[in-house]
Amino acid sequence: MTLINSAASLWSTIVSTHSPLTIDLVGTLLVQLIFWWIPCTVFLSLDTLLPAFSARHKLQPPPKQPSAAEILHSIAICLRNQLLVLVLHATLLYASSSSSSSHSQQRIRIDPRLPSFSELTAHILLSVLLRELLFYTSHRVLHHPPLYRRFHKTHHRFTAPVAFASQYAHPVEHLGANVLPILLPPALLRAHILTMWAFLALQLVETATVHSGYDFFGGLARKHDRHHERFDVYFGGIGLLDWALGTDEREGLERGKTQ
Repeated sequence: MTLINSAASLWSTIVSTHSPLTIDLVGTLLVQLIFWWIPCTVFLSLDTLLPAFSARHKLQPPPKQPSAAEILHSIAICLRNQLLVLVLHATLLYASSSSSSSHSQQRIRIDPRLPSFSELTAHILLSVLLRELLFYTSHRVLHHPPLYRRFHKTHHRFTAPVAFASQYAHPVEHLGANVLPILLPPALLRAHILTMWAFLALQLVETATVHSGYDFFGGLARKHDRHHERFDVYFGGIGLLDWALGTDEREGLERGKTQ
């Protein structure tokens, strides 16, 4: 309880001494740094730091792996996409803080009290399910041939993905399929900002891991790795809609045999 009380006191102090705009913007940037940039860098470093371990757990063989130049290019594109989101985020926050609406009407609550455990878990669970629906739908739509050629083909440049490929995308795709499916669920639920950050952290670690190209952590990357190889299976994140709608590997293989 002492730790929880200390955290509650620290959070209350932060809320009372900083503006909502600063808390939202700086906190979200820190979550992105800690839970996406650091995991992506660790995954990328395994070839150098632990070459035998890396080779043992790589899902695809060396000839299919992207070159150093391709990885550096992906990092540059990720920076561009994150800068775009940062500018839009800051603009929306500034417009919201300048409007006549009260802070209590904002979609994400910056409450000086910590969210209760039941609220935290319920909102994260609902957000995971809503994100799956939004991501699966947008991802499946992006595989429609005209949209694939115009937008989604950029992401599929990596047939053997690496962690930094998780945000390597056309700006339209990054906003519509990567960012909005994560930000909309907490906003619709009017979640506490700490809940939103926890959900964002979970999704950032998940997307870095499933694009890592490694089979550890329970093989989390295997299904999405197969999506980058085959293009016609595993459109979702947690697999629920792939199972329900017949786009898992088993169904994909059965369709391939009948063609």
